[in-house]
Amino acid sequence: MGRARAQALAGKTVIVVGAGVAGLTAAKTLKNQGADVIVLEANPHIGGRLRTDWSMGAPFEVGAGWIHGPSDDNPAKQLADAVGSQYVVTDDDNLVVFDGAGEEISEEELEDINDSWTDILDKIDESLESGDRRSVLEAINDVAPGAMNEPGVAWAMSAYTEFSTGAPLENLSAYYFNSDKAFDLPDVAVTTGYDKLLGPLADGLDIKLSTIVTQIAYGDEGVTVSTDKGDFDGDYVVSSLPLGVLKAKAVAFDPPLPDDHQSNIDNLAFGTVTKLALKFAEPFWDIETQYFGIMTSEKGRWNYWLNYRTFSNENILLGLSVGAYAPVADRMTDAEQIADGMDVLRSVWGDAVTEPVQVLSTHWATDPHSLGAYAYIRPGGRASQCDDLADPIEDRLFFCGEHTIFDYKGTIHGAYMTGLIAAEHVMDAV
Repeated sequence: MGRARAQALAGKTVIVVGAGVAGLTAAKTLKNQGADVIVLEANPHIGGRLRTDWSMGAPFEVGAGWIHGPSDDNPAKQLADAVGSQYVVTDDDNLVVFDGAGEEISEEELEDINDSWTDILDKIDESLESGDRRSVLEAINDVAPGAMNEPGVAWAMSAYTEFSTGAPLENLSAYYFNSDKAFDLPDVAVTTGYDKLLGPLADGLDIKLSTIVTQIAYGDEGVTVSTDKGDFDGDYVVSSLPLGVLKAKAVAFDPPLPDDHQSNIDNLAFGTVTKLALKFAEPFWDIETQYFGIMTSEKGRWNYWLNYRTFSNENILLGLSVGAYAPVADRMTDAEQIADGMDVLRSVWGDAVTEPVQVLSTHWATDPHSLGAYAYIRPGGRASQCDDLADPIEDRLFFCGEHTIFDYKGTIHGAYMTGLIAAEHVMDAV
């Protein structure tokens, strides 16, 4: 089968738009099967939403930060293992939470909050009916009236659920928010840098960086991809453009996408999570505590902090903004983000919080080549809105990316799987 497909693909040109994990996987697979492959990437680097910045002396993951469920079956773990990656389990239970007055809550209080969070989500699951069009927030208010007025519960719903889904509770489908799939074992961070796994995927590929695609034309005679560097002609095109770019119609399609594809793009949502890494000369926090939770009055505002001292020698706190606050934070200037995050830290540690010596942050919602970070299902939406995007269009145009696989959306392993699926579709079309 492999030899026959290689013979069929010989002399065929496939253009892959985007050099993230999905695009590189599709490109590498098709090249290995005999196709001539050209990869076009708007950024000056490969990786898409997977990139590691080492300028602080420890890995700051600009995009994807964890291998979720690092079992031997997880493709992301397999890719990371292949390049000799090292890992640390980020222990969700190694957590200290502070209330709105900056006071540390007791272990018993935190246990009660976690129990309430779990109980409410269980009640939501029990209350669901097929076609349920409620948001998670509406479902919470139905099964536990007044719960969101409890600061601890509101914090957990944001720091846990909004963070894991990349979505605000009020815009997230209650029916689908936790019905995707996961691999086994606790999540790990890659202490040697997550983006090392890109090397083997990109090796040997013809990748044209800083090349911005403006139009994808497809038809019986083949495909033409127009860019700011000229046109590229081929037999097939695989688009791994992020959902945010597709939603913004930043790239034109000729002819326009079929109604079903365009409707799914329009109706899927694309969320973001904002990261703010602050490096200090000396720690003012307990260096053995892995996570700090802070009950900020604005839901999602820098309410979860990762302590780098638990896996490195660098005095770094990584703050996260999630839910509806994340796009607000993304649109801040760097200076505004720093002031905002420092204000939250000082609500707990007061004058002990010194000025940072170095700062890194993200702005995924405003990055023109992404316009967000994670796909999710809105109230009234369907899982098939993701999966159906992977359906071939006229056996010339194929989509891949985390937004095209509901079961594993928002993950590196999901992106990888969709690259394989897109390559398979191309091979079937030859």
